[in-house]
Amino acid sequence: MKKIIFVVFVTLVLIIADQWSKILIQQKFYLGESIPIIKNFFNFTYVQNPGAAWGMGGQADTWLRHILFRYLPVIFCFFIIYLIYKSFKEAFHLTLAYTLILAGAIGNLIDRFRLDYVVDFLDFYYGNWHFPAFNIADSAITVGGCLLVYDVILQSWRERKLKSREC
Repeated sequence: MKKIIFVVFVTLVLIIADQWSKILIQQKFYLGESIPIIKNFFNFTYVQNPGAAWGMGGQADTWLRHILFRYLPVIFCFFIIYLIYKSFKEAFHLTLAYTLILAGAIGNLIDRFRLDYVVDFLDFYYGNWHFPAFNIADSAITVGGCLLVYDVILQSWRERKLKSREC
C-alpha cells in the first residue's frame, strides 16, 4: 500500500507542478517571449509545441497528430501503470522510473487535449546553439528514462558478474 501511495503522490505532485508552471508561463509571457534566468545559458521562453520531442511531427495533419500524440500515449499510460504494478516486486528505482514517465506523459497529455499543443519554456543554450525548449513533464520522462537505462546497465553488470563467478 505504501508503494501505491508513493506512486500516486509523486504523480500528482509532478502533474500539478507541470501544469502550474505551464499556466504561469501562458499568463505571464507572450508566445516567443524570452527572459534570461542565467545569462548566456538559460532562459524562460514560451514555446508551443504541436509535435513530439524537438517538435518532430508538428507539421503533420491534425488527424495523424491526434493519433500519435493523444490516443497512442493514452494507451501507453495504461501500459506504464501495468509496469508500475509489476515493478512493486522489483527494485525501487524501477517503480520510480515508471512513475516519472507516467507523470510526465499525463502532464503533456493534459496540454494536448486542452490546447492541442504542449507548452514548453525551459530554454538552455550556449552561444547561438539552443537545446529545444522543454518543460517539467519532459524532464520527468527523461529522468525516468535514464533510470531505466541505469537498470539495464545494472542488470548487465550483475549478469557478467554472475557469469564470471561460474567460470
